[in-house]
Amino acid sequence: MSAPTLVPGLTAPARPKKLSSSERVLASGLRVVAIRRPTVPMVEVRLRIPFFSAKPGHLARSSLLSRTLLTGTAEHDRTELAIALGDLGAELSVGVDADRLVLSASGIASGLPALLGLYAELLTSASYPSAEVAGERGRMLERIAMSRSQAGVVAGEALAERLAPGHPYGRTLPTEQEVTATTRAQLRSLHSSLVRPDGALLVIVGDISPARALAAAESALAGWTGTAPAPKAPPLPPIAASPLLVLDRPGSVQTAFRFGGPGVGRQDERYPALQLANLIFGGYISSRWVENIRERKGFSYSPRSAIEHSALRSSFTVSADVATEVTAPAMLETLYELGRMASGPVTEAELESVRQYAIGTLALSTATQAGLATTVSGLLGVGVELDWLVNHPLRLARVTVADVAEVSAQFLAPRALVGVAVGDAAAITGPLAGIVEVESSVGN
Repeated sequence: MSAPTLVPGLTAPARPKKLSSSERVLASGLRVVAIRRPTVPMVEVRLRIPFFSAKPGHLARSSLLSRTLLTGTAEHDRTELAIALGDLGAELSVGVDADRLVLSASGIASGLPALLGLYAELLTSASYPSAEVAGERGRMLERIAMSRSQAGVVAGEALAERLAPGHPYGRTLPTEQEVTATTRAQLRSLHSSLVRPDGALLVIVGDISPARALAAAESALAGWTGTAPAPKAPPLPPIAASPLLVLDRPGSVQTAFRFGGPGVGRQDERYPALQLANLIFGGYISSRWVENIRERKGFSYSPRSAIEHSALRSSFTVSADVATEVTAPAMLETLYELGRMASGPVTEAELESVRQYAIGTLALSTATQAGLATTVSGLLGVGVELDWLVNHPLRLARVTVADVAEVSAQFLAPRALVGVAVGDAAAITGPLAGIVEVESSVGN
């Protein structure tokens, strides 16, 4: 019988290398960042345009705009655009949230100038054909109805409202009435007012010369001009302490519960410690909470905690879906693990494990062209510069057990969080009321 093979211990992670990059702010106000990453003969492009608005109907209009932007221009219809992208070996998609509109593309590196030419065409002459808008409006209504039939979506909406009551951040889906009322003329007006280069960010990553990529962007996008109106962002209201809100879904066999509270941004000196505290609690498969309610007790398949970032704030969130009959036990274990984080120190072994995990996942997230482009766009888009990628692992390496204890007491304590539970209120309200203060929607 052979002797067991010993698994070698973890070694110190290699220090990230400085990126080979160039950047330029064009006369239009567009910031262009080009990064050479010659792993494959491809290129990744991310265009991030500020898109915040507190105007009524903006959520429905921005959502519908993002789904119809690729349906036609003054030069090409939807099919012709798809063919043009195919000829370049490229794919292009559009996404939007409360903060920004993002046009993401990947393609063969040699086709970058032509790909940027298609970007320019969409930015300056998107036509929003009436038939396409009408068709997408109907599909969006179906998606909204389907989404709101899911307890997790309802819980997410309710938590967003609790974290930002009355603020655009407090809404995640438009109403059916808002979507129905959205017209082609409103989409064209929204495009004209907000799809502007001033303050926007273009990130290009791939098997390219950064200097040539900058020149290609300046040439292709020279005709995209205009300054968007300054966004009037209402201040985020403070998160008010409140009972657990129970939203009724009669007969539901599952409960979706969500907690949320304040966090800190990536540049805050407390962020490395909070990132590691989140990982120890519930941020990865071997975390305390996941081991407890998934591995040992089998209450939930995919419990998760996270630190989520937006332009105006960062938040700590906790989410899990559990069977109705174990809602109260799962809630009790969740509050126990949060309280354990907030009131007692973690071990050196736990800290070192998540430190290695955090440094490793950051390296993996930027190892591919697509991952690097998305990461850089997300960082630069909220004012975090490229040197963060090099410095953050060093900041993680300096975090101590005491640092984790300090941020856990501030951000992970149950008293710092607000929560919602969506399920069969008749079955779950009583047991939950034995654990936490409850506010039920039944009878409201």
